[in-house]
Amino acid sequence: MYIHERKDWPEFTWDQTKLAPLLAEVRHLQGRLLGRMEALGFPLREEATLQTLTQDVVKTSEIEGEKLDAVQVRSSLARRMGMDIGALPPIDRNVEGIVEVMLDATRKHDAPLTQERLFSWHAALFPTGRSGMRRIVVAAWRTKDSGDMQVVSGPIERETVHYEAPSHDLLKKEMARFIKWCNTAPDIDPVLKSALAHFWFVTIHPFEDGNGRIARAIADMLLARSENTSQRFYSMSSQIQRERNEYYLVLERCQKGTLDITAWMDWYLNCLKRAIGASENILAAVLAKAGFWKAHAGESFNDRQRKVINRLLDGFAGKLTSSKWAKLTKCSQDTALRDISDLLDRKILAKDEAGGRSTSYELCLPEPSAEI
Repeated sequence: MYIHERKDWPEFTWDQTKLAPLLAEVRHLQGRLLGRMEALGFPLREEATLQTLTQDVVKTSEIEGEKLDAVQVRSSLARRMGMDIGALPPIDRNVEGIVEVMLDATRKHDAPLTQERLFSWHAALFPTGRSGMRRIVVAAWRTKDSGDMQVVSGPIERETVHYEAPSHDLLKKEMARFIKWCNTAPDIDPVLKSALAHFWFVTIHPFEDGNGRIARAIADMLLARSENTSQRFYSMSSQIQRERNEYYLVLERCQKGTLDITAWMDWYLNCLKRAIGASENILAAVLAKAGFWKAHAGESFNDRQRKVINRLLDGFAGKLTSSKWAKLTKCSQDTALRDISDLLDRKILAKDEAGGRSTSYELCLPEPSAEI
């Protein structure tokens, strides 16, 4: 029996005594992180938010097996946030769609969650009306023609059914109840409400596709409400992606269990705790970038040099070579070598000790400053 088939659905319960110490720890970590970020000033907080949301968008799609270009995601977010990060690359519509959803969820976290808002998110995720090559119902709950909504794995004709969602004819009632609950003043801690909303939505599975991404957007919206800020400094989706197997296992166990979802709530709070802990990496990157440009204030850089240095500071995949420099900045190999030589002379870049036929370079970062 699936959880939604039980007569007391959706009267969820959990062991408050077990969760209370963990919830208190998570709330403490949230407050401490927000306090640290508040001390940095608005520009650095916006830079941290940009990095966090870039991770969130890339990873929430990666959980569903979709690989997005992080540079495009960052550029799309920066444009919508009013941040100048230089020339913008052409951006795919599927990137724009998930960016729109995540920004609407977090920047307008106080806005009511409505059926129309959910439909708009869904339409943004599937602008062509297709999921891959398959045409799907967009901006509407799944229908009879959608067939049974099952989560399966394994080869065709030998699939394992992990979960089957409520029938299409129940969705209007189920979603009306869920939406009303989301917009009601919380009678539980807002962080617990985020955890429950995530589970409840994916259990209903109201759309033909995109349910996981929208569930995580709802959870992020409620986390933003819990902190009373639209700025995001940790990525729950990144942490879920790192723990993807356990994520699906605990969902399956609880969706086949009783209305006691302590196991899910415990896993979610622990995952959130680890996500907040991982925010140290984002903070370090933001401080390193600010420290670099502060240390080199007043120095002259051409547009190509600034572009590549910022790419290195934002997390460059692989090693920087002269050919990659030329490709990134759309210049000749000779021009790339002149740009690099200038930075080598100023000890801003250093040659990789490995050397070899394809010499690579790394950025020389200044010592961290306590003033930033």
